[in-house]
Amino acid sequence: MNGLAVACRRVVHIYRAEAGDVVALAGVDLSIGPGETLALVGPSGSGKSTLIALLAGLMRPSAGRVNIGTYDMGKLSDSEIARLRGTEIGVVLQGAARNLLPYASLHRNIWLAQRRAARTEGIKLDDPDRILDLVGLPGLGRARIDELAPGARQRAALAVGVAAGPGLLLVDEPTSQLDTAGRDEVIEALETVNRERNTTIVVVTHDGEVGTRLGRAVTIRDGRVGAEGRDGQDFAVVAGDGTVQLPPEVLGEFPPGTLFTVDHVDGQVTLVAGGSDRSLAADHLGHVQN
Repeated sequence: MNGLAVACRRVVHIYRAEAGDVVALAGVDLSIGPGETLALVGPSGSGKSTLIALLAGLMRPSAGRVNIGTYDMGKLSDSEIARLRGTEIGVVLQGAARNLLPYASLHRNIWLAQRRAARTEGIKLDDPDRILDLVGLPGLGRARIDELAPGARQRAALAVGVAAGPGLLLVDEPTSQLDTAGRDEVIEALETVNRERNTTIVVVTHDGEVGTRLGRAVTIRDGRVGAEGRDGQDFAVVAGDGTVQLPPEVLGEFPPGTLFTVDHVDGQVTLVAGGSDRSLAADHLGHVQN
């Protein structure tokens, strides 16, 4: 299976409630190339888990478009989305236990995750032992989930997520309850899956180290894409509606409502606050080229 591309265009998601509607996503634009690894980073309530649920087809956007490969997720039936999650989209929920049968062996957990794909014409499945090798659990096929250490249990959940050979793997907070050694083992397993299968991987995380290791990190803040990190360098992102979220340290000095004049000369943008001589050069925000 080749990696699947992901494209979100002005995605909005609203939770309806008696006390008032809550806007979880407010116009997200995001593109992920086939075979790319990406971390969605942000605090609780920022919208990152909502976004990954939309990518998985567990929910549908209130507005905008979510495309996975050639599929428009908003136009698929429930049965079509279920088929995708059993074949082309792998999902690992937060908390390893939510993905596994605790008293079954690793072999059986993987086999259960492969059932739909096994009935689908044209899909060739890996042997469960090969999948366990892939996530760093060789020779443990007969082990029960409740016999494993926390880091190994999380890698078992990854094994279930990749069991059907998906082109897109969505993983929610895989390292949140692990020590440093366990976290590194999980990251190495994700890197191996991506390297050997070219699987597109999207990870929701609070851990900045995960984003650094995966190579590309996108910050979600207040339901919008805030900043993006690539190979250790941070950039601001121009959204589809033309807005740019400033980094928190900049907002501390220039709060919402601050007026700027904008100068654009030779491909460099300079913001001047309130007409004063204090400016925020494009070097701070990331360069904007013609």
